[in-house]
Amino acid sequence: MPKKIQHGLGRGLDSLFPGAEDWGVSIQEIPIGELDPNPDQPRQTFSEESIAQLASSIRDQGVLQPLLVVPGNGGRYRIVAGERRYRAGRIAGLETLPCIVKDIDVIHQMEIALIENLQREDLNPLEAAKGIQALMQQCGYTQEKVSARLGKSRPAVANLLRMLSLPDEVTEMVRDGLLTAGHARVLAGLSDPEEQIRLARKAAEEGMNVRQLEQLAASLKGRKPAAKPRKPAVLPAELNELQEKIRIKTGLKNSLTGSIHKGKIIMQYSTREELERLNEVLDLIPE
Repeated sequence: MPKKIQHGLGRGLDSLFPGAEDWGVSIQEIPIGELDPNPDQPRQTFSEESIAQLASSIRDQGVLQPLLVVPGNGGRYRIVAGERRYRAGRIAGLETLPCIVKDIDVIHQMEIALIENLQREDLNPLEAAKGIQALMQQCGYTQEKVSARLGKSRPAVANLLRMLSLPDEVTEMVRDGLLTAGHARVLAGLSDPEEQIRLARKAAEEGMNVRQLEQLAASLKGRKPAAKPRKPAVLPAELNELQEKIRIKTGLKNSLTGSIHKGKIIMQYSTREELERLNEVLDLIPE
């Protein structure tokens, strides 16, 4: 059985989730064998070196911040925030971990898990992009809200999301650390997927830095005749609102042209998950 040891939220959790300071719960010592990782954890890769360093710190100083968990089945608990501490605690040989037990709905569980991971600088940029996409699709976040919650600029958020439009081979290079988020940002500015893959391979093989890749990409763009700039069409306010509503409801990029009497809506998806999300949204519409 978990043992209550003190009151308070512990360092960081009150700022992680609005209203947490009013939960009025205690920190409890829970046997580490009764804790289960979150299967929807946005972080898919954990640095063994980083976890080992954290385990060493825990041996010296203990666990400075409690884990946030929710009650599970059979008297077990699911970790919402703190899987790195859980992994490090096991390596450090701890028998119990300090935890805050709180009933939280699924959406808020996902929100907290994503934000905790996205606030860490060592999160793989592709995982960060997928986490932001999940916040927008499943929590109804806009890019502005994501920016505010994560303390990132909107262009930084937009650049991360653009990575998801890259070919799978390129995103695998980013995931494996062969390319950085900066490389991916440059490649996302190219319109030809084959060109993106070719330059990604070249950058990885030759160890190009981001500046070198930028120069190469710019030289390729310079071969094409410059298109005459078009004055962007101004949509009526109600169509702008509709375009934003489609993006929020489906999580998909879309373009809307025409007028309130006649026009065209084009929706874009770049992953199977996005297509399945659209299918789920359509299933909710009565026939």
